[in-house]
This record gives sequence, structure tokens and C-alpha cells, in this order.
Amino acid sequence: MRRRLLPLGWYAARAALAAALCLAACRRDPAAAALEEGEPGEADALDLERMIRQKRYVPYQPAEIFHDGAVMRRPPDGTVPNDRMTGDPALTRGVAGGAHADRIPVPVTLDLLRYGQERYEIFCAACHGVAGDGESEVARNMTQRRPPSLVDPRVQAFPPGRIYQVIVEGYGLMRSYEPHIPLAERWAIVAYVKALGKSRAAALDALPPPLRERAQKELP
Repeated sequence: MRRRLLPLGWYAARAALAAALCLAACRRDPAAAALEEGEPGEADALDLERMIRQKRYVPYQPAEIFHDGAVMRRPPDGTVPNDRMTGDPALTRGVAGGAHADRIPVPVTLDLLRYGQERYEIFCAACHGVAGDGESEVARNMTQRRPPSLVDPRVQAFPPGRIYQVIVEGYGLMRSYEPHIPLAERWAIVAYVKALGKSRAAALDALPPPLRERAQKELP
């Protein structure tokens, strides 16, 4: 089989194109080179904060580009965050049959209560107090509305799902802690909050003898 020979000019054009591409690849941007080498000149012209100063909207600012004039957009109807846990709503959202779950949907053990105490003291005690009574340095400096006592009978009357929902969605001046407290930790905190309330209402003579003796020594 005979090979077809191409014109000599075709090879020359191909070589010229390859050389041009090599030169383009080797050429560095002068400003970038100056920035890398710490040289004055064109590097000074680089605007490294242009994204900070660019025209943009801030939260709650009117926005004429949207039909309702609001820059804060609602997610499309029927959509949920892609990181939201799905499954039994009593477990994931604290709601069962259209009402707040009336029981904690995980086994309540001593280990769970201890874990709940640890997480409570990290996330909740700063505002609601270590004892859950609403006495804290943060609360004393909140002039608009103090964090409520979690051992108040009215709060303790809430079903567990209601307390869980407050952790997830926030309430009043309290923000949502859903991004920071995983599902298992939320229920541990709910269990501990309920335990705090029961500890306030427990009769002294209902305590086991060792705890009763300790309480008698420590109580005024």
C-alpha cells in the first residue's frame, strides 16, 4: 500500500503552529510574574478586593430584579435542603400525626442523660443557666427578653417534640441550632431538660437513701 505524500508547505505550516503554541504556553502574565517575584509595578495594579467592593445586595435590601422586590428569596415550594435527614418525622422533626411527639423516640438511658448534660452545658447553659432556671450572665444582660427557665412548669408541660422543635427551628430571639447540633444530640438535650424538671419536682423522701442523705446535707 503506497503512502500519500503531503505538500512540503503543509509540514512547514504545522511546525509554525506548534512553535506558536509553545511560545504562548511559556509566556507568563507580567502582573502575575511581578506578584510572584515581589516586584513593584504591574503587581500594584492588581485589585485583589474587587469582589468585596463589587455591586451586590445585602440581606433584606429591596431588589428591583425580582417581581416582589425582595432580595431574600424563599426556597421553591416542595423542596427541602439536600442535607436534611428524612425518615420517621417523630424522630427527625419531633412531630407525629400532625402533633408534637409526646415521647422521646430513642431509648432514654443514664448514658443518654449524661451525654445530654454535656451537650446542654455547651450549647444551652450560657443563656438558660446550668441549672436550667434561666439564671445566667447572658440572661442578666438581655434587656429585651430574658431566656425562659426550662424548669418552669409551663415549659416542662411541653411534649418532648415541642422542645426538640425549638432546637431545630429556634423560637423568639433564639436562633435555630439545627446546623450545629446533630439529631442524636438534640434528643439527648431534650431528655436532659426533662430530667432537670423532674429533679426540681422530686420529693425528698422519694429519693434513694444515699441521694436523700446528700440532699439533706446540701439543701439549706
